[in-house]
Amino acid sequence: MRQNDTIVAISTPPGVGGIAVLRLSGPDALQMALNHLSVDRLEPRRATYCRIGNLDDGIAIYYVAPNCYTGEPTVELSCHGSLYVQQALLQLFVDGGARLATAGEFTLRAFLNGRIDLSQAEAVADLIDAVTPVQHRLAVSQLRGGYAKELETMRRQLVELTSLLELELDFSQEDVEFADRHELRQLLSRLMSHITRLLDSFRMGNALKRGIPVAIVGRPNVGKSSLLNALVGDDRAIVSDVPGTTRDTIEETFTVDGITFRFIDTAGIRQSDDLVENMGIERAKQAARTADIVLYVHDVTRPMSESEGDLNNLCGVLQGKKLLLVCNKTDLQTRGMAMNDNMVAVSAKLGRGVGDLKQAMLDIVRHDMKEDERVMLTNVRHYEALQRVGESLRHVDEGMMAGLPADLVAVDLREALYHLGTITGQVTSEDVLSSIFSRFCVGK
Repeated sequence: MRQNDTIVAISTPPGVGGIAVLRLSGPDALQMALNHLSVDRLEPRRATYCRIGNLDDGIAIYYVAPNCYTGEPTVELSCHGSLYVQQALLQLFVDGGARLATAGEFTLRAFLNGRIDLSQAEAVADLIDAVTPVQHRLAVSQLRGGYAKELETMRRQLVELTSLLELELDFSQEDVEFADRHELRQLLSRLMSHITRLLDSFRMGNALKRGIPVAIVGRPNVGKSSLLNALVGDDRAIVSDVPGTTRDTIEETFTVDGITFRFIDTAGIRQSDDLVENMGIERAKQAARTADIVLYVHDVTRPMSESEGDLNNLCGVLQGKKLLLVCNKTDLQTRGMAMNDNMVAVSAKLGRGVGDLKQAMLDIVRHDMKEDERVMLTNVRHYEALQRVGESLRHVDEGMMAGLPADLVAVDLREALYHLGTITGQVTSEDVLSSIFSRFCVGK
């Protein structure tokens, strides 16, 4: 990938604003900037007020390589946010020899120049996309390298073990063992436990990043759509007394205390001869299968035995899910109810008890969250790579138990190292990089 040219882009969001920031990065960035500034020099890391290209007055800051974001000479120019000024300045520097940056190219250069590893580069995109405090904390934690340090520690241990095993190959005729097989299996056990913990954190980490999926299920006319509207504070779903009104799943997001929930209102679960309604019912079951939390809505004016029967029928679908039994229409209930920990009484129509339901969902998420968010896995690509690392290490363990020679065991260790390296970018391809950095906006 070319790095010997100088690139330019607007780094602030497109549109009119108070200011806009234009970024130049590459070997000729400083000279290109000075060619169009009213000053003869720029002090590193000092803001200099100057005229920019006879188009605007603004601020210029020069960052010296390698102690800057991209690891190469960088100049940032702050000008007024006029669309005309922005485009005119871009054209000025392109005519002066700079190339328009592609999406994510500044961050790509930071990776290629060793300023950050690939997992940190992906965290930059997550940080830009973060809209809640929890998503922000997860992205910042990964960007600051806590996760990368854990991976590097694992990599060093695997490199040492692989080196010892491969050293044995040079002394194969002397029948010498440099790596103690018992200690090797103990270390493998610790590594596999660590990988399992990271893999287990993915479900919650990915949900926190994208929103906790919550399925709202129950019989027709128990108030599922009314509950969705009460939770999100808007008439998002159609409310009707006619059974089977909801034929498809309806999704809406809502953030509570920094945690985003993705609510999915589903068709009422019942026996029906209507083909379209049955398709909706099947989608309701599928939503429950993929949700982390299931809100089963029970109409308190109906016998509890109806809901208990449905829950028994849904036992396979709900297995492993966090279930809350939402007892709705309490405004129509005249007698008291016996409640337990997984039951919440509400009146979706009046909004009564909705705050208690939100708190119950928050309690579930906080209970499942790991104590240390620095090592919470949030990236699908990393999850798949770690699965392959774990599989390779299991082959190593099985090979040692079977007494396989060092050269065969070392093959699986090298395979584990390869998959581990794809996470941080020590092993990667141009196609993978293009896929990752295409997510970025131009100018970052």
